[in-house]
Parts: sequence; C-alpha cells; structure tokens
Amino acid sequence: MAKFEGKFESASQEWETPLGLFDALDKYFDFNFDLAADSDNKKCERFFSKKDNALSKNWVGRCWLNPPYGGSGENKLAIWVEKAYNESRKKNCSVTMLIPARTNTNWWHDFCMKANEIFLIKGRPKFGGAKHGLPQPLSVIHFDGIDARSTAKFSTISLKTENIYQSKCV
Repeated sequence: MAKFEGKFESASQEWETPLGLFDALDKYFDFNFDLAADSDNKKCERFFSKKDNALSKNWVGRCWLNPPYGGSGENKLAIWVEKAYNESRKKNCSVTMLIPARTNTNWWHDFCMKANEIFLIKGRPKFGGAKHGLPQPLSVIHFDGIDARSTAKFSTISLKTENIYQSKCV
C-alpha cells in the first residue's frame, strides 16, 4: 500500500507556481498581472499580495492566478473561481488559473465548464519548496474576456516537456 503520510497536509497556502509550467503558459498567454503573489514569488511585475486582497479589487489585463487551494471563508477556492469567472466577463480581463481538477464540485460545473480553455496537467507538479508533487489532479482554467480566441477547448500540458498539446472535445 502506498504511503501518503504528509502528502495531503500543508502548513502553508502560499506555494510558488512551478516555473517551467508558468513559463509555458506565459509564452502562450503573455501575462501582465499576478493576482495572488508576494514580492518573492511574483510571476509578473504587477501583482496583488495577500495584504492587497485581490478578491476585493477589480482585475484588468491578462492575469495569472495560483490561488490558495484550501482555506475557508473568503479564501475558499470556490470564491476565487467565481471571482475569476466574473472578472473575465468585463471584456478587459482574462484570467488563467492553476487549480485542482475538482470535477465533482458545483463550482467546477457552474464556472470552470464555461471556460474558454481547460488544460489538464499530465504529471504531478512540484511547487516551489515542496518535497513531493501534488497528489491531486490539476488543471489550468482560462477565462478570456479580452480576445476570446477560443471556446471550450480542452488541452493537456506535459510537465516533462512543458509543452501544451491541444485536442478537441466533440
């Protein structure tokens, strides 16, 4: 039997996005705003820190978001997903977010299934400072209110090559 001791626990919700994964997505989307970062792990010059409280702000531009996955109240993942969807409807904001692929939840069906693109991560990314790769499936959700270049496209990202493979769902 596999030993999962410690793999599902986290003392922090502030894990840094794997750089290779971010770089592949940045090359594809050209981000200019990081919505959940700090001065040490920001992926864009412009960013919101925990102190800024991105959930209380208006989002503009081509935004990257690696939100806290756990938490409760205002830090609950479902609230971040709903906010990303709503902000992207403004036509001056696109949001690309790295989140668990929780396809059994209401928020996944209410918001993620309305995304312009959904990427499924092949492999287990290891976040900055983590001992193990994440033991849950991850996805990248792209809500596009800027150029709406695609609609309901499903793709795969390979962690070994950081390549994005596109495929159509019929």
